[in-house]
Amino acid sequence: ELLEKVSKGGGEDAILRHTQRNKKLFVRERLKMLLDDESFLELSPLAGLNMPYGDVPAAGCLTGIGKICGIWCVFMANDATVKGGTIYPIGVKKQLRAQEVAMQNRLLSVYLVDSGGAFLPLQSELFPDKSDGGRIFYNEAIMSAMKIPQVAVVCGSCVAGGAYVPTMAEETVIIDKIGTLFLAGPPLVKAATGENVSPEDLGGAQLHSKVSGCSDHFASSEKQAYECVRNIISTLSYEPLPEEFIEYDGPLYSSDELLGLAPQGYSYTLPVKLILSRLMDGSRFQEFKADYGTTLVTGFGHVEGHLVGIVANNGELSHDASLKGCHFVQLCGQRSIPILFFQNTAPHAAEPTSISQAEAHTNRLKAQASMMAAVACAAVPKITIVIGGCYGSESYVMCGRSFSPNFLFLWPNARVALVDSRHFFAIPKAEDSDCKGDESELNHLKEKLEEESSAFYSSARLWDDGIILPQNTRRV
Repeated sequence: ELLEKVSKGGGEDAILRHTQRNKKLFVRERLKMLLDDESFLELSPLAGLNMPYGDVPAAGCLTGIGKICGIWCVFMANDATVKGGTIYPIGVKKQLRAQEVAMQNRLLSVYLVDSGGAFLPLQSELFPDKSDGGRIFYNEAIMSAMKIPQVAVVCGSCVAGGAYVPTMAEETVIIDKIGTLFLAGPPLVKAATGENVSPEDLGGAQLHSKVSGCSDHFASSEKQAYECVRNIISTLSYEPLPEEFIEYDGPLYSSDELLGLAPQGYSYTLPVKLILSRLMDGSRFQEFKADYGTTLVTGFGHVEGHLVGIVANNGELSHDASLKGCHFVQLCGQRSIPILFFQNTAPHAAEPTSISQAEAHTNRLKAQASMMAAVACAAVPKITIVIGGCYGSESYVMCGRSFSPNFLFLWPNARVALVDSRHFFAIPKAEDSDCKGDESELNHLKEKLEEESSAFYSSARLWDDGIILPQNTRRV
């Protein structure tokens, strides 16, 4: 339901105004004309939902990965039906993440710009810091230096910050009558100088193609603009990756069964091999150290013909399991094998109550630290899927967001938090304390943690690359 809501941008009225009154294509129609086919991976589609500054579906922009002329590309497309494509802090974060994906994977970048620039009331949250709006333009310069091509289309109003993106791209297309490019529009010219000027005269396609030279290609229609982009990409001398046809078997068990296997409770851990048998080619899995540290499952297998290492939670991450994980991750690094992490961390055991328990706890933490170091230093692609609970230090050990996996996806039932609110224990009360007040405060904290640990809270804030349905895991 949420994905359906997001796909409608700013809603039916806004789409009608955009397409009929302004004679522009809806952003998803633009992508259909640009991409080779409709099968693209949209990144963080729920970013911005129910955020404190108002519901901003799709954060006013779409980002994703798809093919143009057979070449894998990252696209960043403003959705002007959402608050005129105005840039909010979450929209900045979303574009920066897309650029990070482009740089990590050396993917050609395409910007479809249709934006009113930054939302000024939140300028302190989207302008000044090094991870704020200006970083988008810095990244454009760095990507050019890395010889990663960038192409932009001015397919609407590009004001203020929205004007920098196309002017810093390597080649820019502007569309007649609907594309405009200026730092400040006609109303500010009127306020500053008293002069009346039309958007076309101030920054239209004719002006930027013939006078300023800001645009490299003039298009008389949107259709022509996207044909132009495809022509540009076909002449970039940017070779598509060789796509060998690899024959592979599907899993012996249907991936649709993952929907029924997604754990809804977090007081236990589902045997993770039930999950793996529905993801791996032919359900084949060569397990590593099968009888040692059994609360972590490690081994090799193939996903759609690609060899991968698997690191999957199967209970509490014990001392032995952590040492095993450390060994296996180092092995994958040595052999240049990508790693898939499946997070489903079990609740922590009760706090140690004896010296021997405390020593065991210490040894377990030391082993986890060794695995953390191995994960951080493994110079191979890492993809993390949170299939259940993801709590505390174990989320770091299992390549959570702070350990920079190449991609991180959540199942809808996933929970991400420092602690599991359902495993709070009663706090001993002082004699003169207000027991009811303490209990009320604890309950309030539990409710807050419960809300903030949901997959939807996480994905709205771009702490991941999106929520995916369990049955689509293998394809994603």
